Amino acid sequence: MSSTRRLTTAQALMSFLSRQYTERDGRRQRLISATWGIFGHGNVAGIGQALVESGRAMPYLQGRNEQAMVHAAVGYARQSGRLSAQAVTTSIGPGATNLVTGAALATVNRLPVLLLPGDTFATRPADPVLQQLEVPFAGDISVNDCLRPVSRYFDRITRPEALVPAALQAMRTLTDPAETGAVTLALPQDVQVQAYDWPAEFFAERVWYVRRPAPDPYELDRAVRAVRTARRPLI
Repeated sequence: MSSTRRLTTAQALMSFLSRQYTERDGRRQRLISATWGIFGHGNVAGIGQALVESGRAMPYLQGRNEQAMVHAAVGYARQSGRLSAQAVTTSIGPGATNLVTGAALATVNRLPVLLLPGDTFATRPADPVLQQLEVPFAGDISVNDCLRPVSRYFDRITRPEALVPAALQAMRTLTDPAETGAVTLALPQDVQVQAYDWPAEFFAERVWYVRRPAPDPYELDRAVRAVRTARRPLI
């Protein structure tokens, strides 16, 4: 039996996400229940193909506006008690920048959402491409960098093998009640379709236990005293 699987980066990511679960109080559920997507040249040949091939393993939800997709995913995370989230994929350019407001909302409110925007070619064979915004002083910056300050975790996957540690760190962030929020994995168009021999362990089923942080007795006592001594307490 082979210890590796040859897949594209996008196929590997979808297969990995379909095997991630959360558990709390004995209840287990999918961490990433579905993927919203609007497709363009930046993600259709990679993530788009991978979603078609995933079938029921990774349900696809069709959106009409990128910002609306993020808001829908954030609403889903809120209703799930932060135990299940959804992914959102877009093309490069204005489609990716439309994610910013929803990402900020998710991060400020500690609500998990996984953002998978397409990115400029890592090898830069065609530069510029359609709707690619140029930064004259830095060749390694794309519009996706505007998602950095509104993300709890951000990484640009410039080589297939870099997905392994990045995907694991993304899951850790999404399942940490104190650190969760928007998680962004920017995926260059060429890297999405690059084939790689992935270790079979990467696709093993993982269960992420979502802890319940206990209140600190001292802080709880201070809060109780503050409420009891207040003339007009407002919580």
